[in-house]
Amino acid sequence: MASHRRPKQPSRARVTVLTTAAAAAVVLGGNSAQAAPAKPSKGEVKEKVDKLHEEAEQATEKYNGAKEKQKKLEKEIDSLQDNVARGQEELNELRDAIGLAAAAQYRSGTIDSSMQLFLSADPDDYLDKASTLDQLSNQQVEALAEIQDKQRELAQQRQEATTKMEDLSETTEELGKRQKEVKAKLAEAQKLLNTLTAAERAEMAQEETKAAQESASLAGSGGAAASGRASAAFAAAQTKIGTPYVYGATGPGSFDCSGLTSWAYAQAGVGLPRTSQQQASYGTRIGMSELKVGDLVIFYSDLHHVGLYAGNGQVLHAPRTGTNVRYESINNMPFQFGVRV
Repeated sequence: MASHRRPKQPSRARVTVLTTAAAAAVVLGGNSAQAAPAKPSKGEVKEKVDKLHEEAEQATEKYNGAKEKQKKLEKEIDSLQDNVARGQEELNELRDAIGLAAAAQYRSGTIDSSMQLFLSADPDDYLDKASTLDQLSNQQVEALAEIQDKQRELAQQRQEATTKMEDLSETTEELGKRQKEVKAKLAEAQKLLNTLTAAERAEMAQEETKAAQESASLAGSGGAAASGRASAAFAAAQTKIGTPYVYGATGPGSFDCSGLTSWAYAQAGVGLPRTSQQQASYGTRIGMSELKVGDLVIFYSDLHHVGLYAGNGQVLHAPRTGTNVRYESINNMPFQFGVRV
């Protein structure tokens, strides 16, 4: 006869353990799915890369400003040090001359108390007391006054040189900081690009090339230049189409944005400042409707990008790392104003 005993039921503790384990499996499974986010699309990568390149160019213009300041300070310090050296020689000659006069007086037995005071104390101290002494000749008074003036001048120049040396040290530190910032942004951008397939990267490059070609065809009939020098600068920049962008570069084999514009205008005999922010304040500001070929075009609210107007709504510029000097629509970047040099 078959047994009708009921099967043994799992204990409540066992049910609790199994339920907890199942819930944990579900949670872990969910976490695993979150730990592997979807690969960003080509469009998303391009957007992020463009943003990083924009930030890199911001840092580049700050780097350029620090580099320019460093060069200026080095020249000023060299000049001050030369002046101090020459001034010290002049001071030594003045001291030698009055020393010879004192020696002559000593040999003749006519050295006076005021000259003794000079030989044993600082000329400043002497001149404070000289008004009470009537033994000193006018010539000696003038010589000592000249020594005093020269000492004050040298002290001032030495202090100025020391201050500029401290400023140079801070500027050099800033330069290194900006250089690291640029490199970090570019490395991050490259890391993002590396997440794309070779075919996707090739497709992005083709799209950029096509856009540049379309802009070049529009700029070909750009119209009149703003001036003779603007025409000459623009013509010079056109010879550099295809030249690679390199941050901090001023040509002739590579350029950054302000490096290209400053080089181009230099070929026309105009010395533009080094950075885009400085160039934005160099000439007369104009609106978009007033732009003519060769005018400077300033982009972004912090004025960190500059190019040359090419006519028909196009700009000739050095865009960013990984690109070459090329034409591009003025509407691809936030236009601020033009500058007529």
